[in-house]
Amino acid sequence: MASLYVSPHPDDFRSLQALIAAEFCSSSRPRTVTEQPPAALNARSRPTLVLGAGVDSVLSGSSAVSWYLASQGKRVGLDEKQQSQVWQWLSFADNELTPVSCAVVFPLLGLQQSSRTELLRVLKVLDKALEPRTFLVGESLTLADIAVTAALLLPYKYALEPSDRKVLNNVTRWFLTCINQPQFLQVLGEFSLCEKMVPVTPTANAPAKSNAPAKASAAAVCPQATKASAAPKATKKKPKPEKKEIGVVAYNTPTPAGEKKDVVSPLPDAYSPQYVEAAWYPWWEKQGFFKPEYGRKSIGEPNPRGVFMMCIPPPNVTGSLHLGHALTNAIQDSLTRWHRMRGETTLWNPGCDHAGIATQVVVEKKLKRERGMTRHDLGREGFIEEVWKWKNEKGDRIYHQLKKLGSSLDWDRACFTMDTKLSYAVQEAFIRMHEEGVIYRSKRLVNWSCTLNSAISDIEVDKKELTGRTLLPVPGYKDKVEFGVMACFAYKVDGSDEEVVVATTRLETMLGDSAVAVHPQDPRYQHLRGKSVLHPFCDRKMPVVFDDFVDMNFGTGAVKITPAHDHNDYEVGERHKLDFLNILDENGLLINVPAPFLGMKRFEARKAVLQALKDRGLFKEIKDHPMVVPVCSRSKDIVEPLLKPQWYVSCAEMGKDAADAVRNGQLKIIPDHHLKTWFNWLDNIRDWCISRQLWWGHRIPAYFVTVDDPSVKPGQDMDGHYWVSGRTEEEAMEKATKRFNVTADKIHLRQDEDVLDTWFSSGIFPFSIFGWPNTQDLNVFYPGTLLETGHDILFFWVARMVMMGLKLTGKLPFKEVYLHAVVRDAHGRKMSKSLGNVIDPLDVITGISLEGLHDQLKDSNLDPLEVEKAKNGQKYDYPSGIPECGTDALRFALCAYTSQGRDINLDVNRILGYRHFCNKLWNAVKFAMKTLGDNFGSAELSGEESAVDRWILSRLAAAVGSCTAGFQAYDFPGITTAIYSFWLYELCDVYLESVKPVFSDAEADGAAQRRALVCRQTLYTCLEVGLRLLAPIMPFVTEELFQRLPRRLPRDSPASISVTPYPETDESDEVDRQMEFVMTVVKTIRSLRADYNLTRTRADCYLQCIDPATASLVQKYSLQIQTLSSSQTVHAVPADQAVPEGCAVAIASDRCTVNLALKGLIDVEKEVAKLGTKKGELEKQMEKLKEKMAKNDYKEKVPVKVQEQDAEKLRQSQAELEKVKEATDNFKKMM
Repeated sequence: MASLYVSPHPDDFRSLQALIAAEFCSSSRPRTVTEQPPAALNARSRPTLVLGAGVDSVLSGSSAVSWYLASQGKRVGLDEKQQSQVWQWLSFADNELTPVSCAVVFPLLGLQQSSRTELLRVLKVLDKALEPRTFLVGESLTLADIAVTAALLLPYKYALEPSDRKVLNNVTRWFLTCINQPQFLQVLGEFSLCEKMVPVTPTANAPAKSNAPAKASAAAVCPQATKASAAPKATKKKPKPEKKEIGVVAYNTPTPAGEKKDVVSPLPDAYSPQYVEAAWYPWWEKQGFFKPEYGRKSIGEPNPRGVFMMCIPPPNVTGSLHLGHALTNAIQDSLTRWHRMRGETTLWNPGCDHAGIATQVVVEKKLKRERGMTRHDLGREGFIEEVWKWKNEKGDRIYHQLKKLGSSLDWDRACFTMDTKLSYAVQEAFIRMHEEGVIYRSKRLVNWSCTLNSAISDIEVDKKELTGRTLLPVPGYKDKVEFGVMACFAYKVDGSDEEVVVATTRLETMLGDSAVAVHPQDPRYQHLRGKSVLHPFCDRKMPVVFDDFVDMNFGTGAVKITPAHDHNDYEVGERHKLDFLNILDENGLLINVPAPFLGMKRFEARKAVLQALKDRGLFKEIKDHPMVVPVCSRSKDIVEPLLKPQWYVSCAEMGKDAADAVRNGQLKIIPDHHLKTWFNWLDNIRDWCISRQLWWGHRIPAYFVTVDDPSVKPGQDMDGHYWVSGRTEEEAMEKATKRFNVTADKIHLRQDEDVLDTWFSSGIFPFSIFGWPNTQDLNVFYPGTLLETGHDILFFWVARMVMMGLKLTGKLPFKEVYLHAVVRDAHGRKMSKSLGNVIDPLDVITGISLEGLHDQLKDSNLDPLEVEKAKNGQKYDYPSGIPECGTDALRFALCAYTSQGRDINLDVNRILGYRHFCNKLWNAVKFAMKTLGDNFGSAELSGEESAVDRWILSRLAAAVGSCTAGFQAYDFPGITTAIYSFWLYELCDVYLESVKPVFSDAEADGAAQRRALVCRQTLYTCLEVGLRLLAPIMPFVTEELFQRLPRRLPRDSPASISVTPYPETDESDEVDRQMEFVMTVVKTIRSLRADYNLTRTRADCYLQCIDPATASLVQKYSLQIQTLSSSQTVHAVPADQAVPEGCAVAIASDRCTVNLALKGLIDVEKEVAKLGTKKGELEKQMEKLKEKMAKNDYKEKVPVKVQEQDAEKLRQSQAELEKVKEATDNFKKMM
């Protein structure tokens, strides 16, 4: 047997590292020796491992010894790459972490303030590395974790105070996970964390060598340093151990990625998300459970159960998960898993959007930060190469996060909107629509970002509401710019001294004014018909126009008109044929204006115009004015309306078709309160600008034609006649030669530099992912079944998919649209970084400290005041941070919240409650498996079930029915309530408690053994069906527990719960009907007992039955009725037989009347007196309420809400009074 020589000192972390590694050698663990190794072995230091005789069989030093021992326990990585990563972490522990740990803990090694700073610096590097991981390498614990944990034992024991640990949230989480593993506990025992850092002094017999300077190498210093590390026990008070995280148990069995998880080892004592969620997803993926081909020969094979297809709303390639994504994926994955378990050919297709503006901004910032370059320095081709490089390095991040949520997507079909297949479809769509005239060229106002030098869509414009004067930061300006004020100034009327006073919030735009507008009915300006006003800074006469859009009651009733820079003014300019004067270039610099304003930046010009108006005596006043400022969500620049020639999609006809599809029932939108919005938008739809002045995206396949022939007049950019589209330049040239009837040598083509709006490629996503216009997948999976998304992109994406699907394929892209609500915080506030209430779902899954939440704010773009506000919000909502809840609990909570038509106010504490539900589930299955026994043979239900067995089977059938109906109606709260109630309130709280005596008496006699056997089969049915019910919503914990259950048909049993049939309602229909009657009787008895205040007294119950079948049913379930209704006895009585006198009566159903024997059990006179007092109080309350409501001015002065409350109070009091009178009459009958 091998011998491991280690130091006996409790703080020799190098020896502890070797001892922990040895714990993983289950069959070949060496014997431990706490002496110095024999001199003949020539061992340099402890730990030393002696494998046999001779010097060649000796390993010395913690790294070598630990590597050997860990490799025996298969803890050095699953492949060469992981082994290299483990070795890298060993080096980190030895060379970076150990020296600074020793320098902080041991003053004799030269403690300096910089040492502590250095330790924290190194640990922050480690903290960042652990942010997305449970362990340092791979999915299970390795030597890397052992070595780095060992190097941190001393700092966590003596130096890292609670405040330090909070900052190092990820390191602390991981450290506690490691030291609570059984192998660590075996070596370390109870580990106490530092409460307060105190000086560490050497013991008296410490060797002199311990005074070596701190800068000496770790290998030379630390073996001696550890001997001097014991703190004096007489004077030092032992710190209280820190409260350990509950349920932090990790899955440590080495499992290669894609291999099945170990389900033979015993389950941990308590539910732990880390344990449960490990290893399952790679196995599901490798087995192909998420593919529509699973279990069938080909996707083209007809499936009598049907096809379910849904595509994911493609997240931006730059994005990361937020709670909106988590909600979307919880709902979509639950639906997908349900359809898959129903046996349908199921496809949930993943994809990612290239996010033109967002991605270009990210890569441009990266270029500037790392290389000091702009995209123009690289050129278009070079820049696009940089974007692809970034995408290939970083772009799959969100896919990994989706896997963390358990999303059962077919990853082999994952699509990126810039992939060749999808790019071809985008090109084809543009060309077909352009040739048909649906896409055309025009010069109109667009939302322009001067920072991005591009038009942007409405969804990329944030509306910032201001109540008055506000200073806002603007890119490119050193000082903040003033908004939220109205400047008033005058224009002189031509030919007189009269003035017309106008007002504006954008004073610089007056340089582009071409008219003043007033209302046609305004008497103040009738004399100005046909007149003009003079521009003060140039020789421009501007007509006074009369237009209905002017509000004559606002301000002076006169409005300045800038058609080229305001959407309303544009319409006025079109109606009155005004000049469109563009005064801004693409960078926000002034053009086409007189000196000194020419070339000025727009907001500097604002100040200059103000001063110039003052100098000419035309300025009147500035006052606060509430306004909405359009801000570019990508660049944070102020958006400018700008005239640009762009490509547009004509939407009138397509919009009508999309609206009609809903009106005639072809397309269903759920919930239906979104229909009004749908019709309002589509019935008033405007044409869609699809040009974007970017480099990253689908370059528009259109070419401007220049003809070198005198017979053809030169064309203008905005003239569509001079634009042709083509799949290639050769195709475009062929079209041009035919159109202009000249030879190719006389034609020059210039491809448009712009790219298409990202929403264009997203609009054809449902069919481009299948290789439209041709492929087998398109025939099988298009049209899709369902589109599930948030209602906030109903127009930007959903409507456009419907329009483009109908236009290009002649089919709707899906049959139903389910729109979920917006996620808000627990107080109903919209999620906002400045409020500090934005939650990363991964933080809910793994947990995070308050300090960790604060740290996330440092990486945001918030200014210092907003950061402090956000910190206060986080401190208020999460004073102790967010506890680890796990994926299953998060998914269940989000589904439970998703009530149709409401926003979701998400309370993290409720998510934690569902983690406790997982623990209840865990314990129930553990108890049940123990009860079933090792030799349990699963069989079908026998028909000999007892009343309580029948009751739980009836509740199970009801849960199955509720879940099926819930999935069909998208009633997710109905599903979660049914499952939660069955597992918690019926199976755990009632049934498991009820059957414990059956199992404890199982060996009494043959009949008892038979009862226990029948009971075990019932229990197994409840567990197996109950887990299948829950599987679509909680995939991880149900898989973990399902794999531990025996199978009724082992040979034909599916490999995973995810491909096991979903329960159907016909499993216990008869029992369900019987138990529904029984529970109605029970509820009626309970109601009577409550009416007569029988809290502890048990009464005899006589059930009058209308026919023998009902009487037989009552007799069959008499024990059940007696137990659940707390009755003394239960008697079935024929309808023609009298019941004893002194009974309270209530009708349970048309077949049964309840008679509760109260005579002698209650003091009737006392009860009548109590009810009389209650009656008087109610009548007094009602009288006062009626007097209040009868007053003459009640309806005018009292708010409507209060009136409604008063009416409800009166109704409730009246109902209560009727009950009191009825009870009094019943009591008097007994007197």
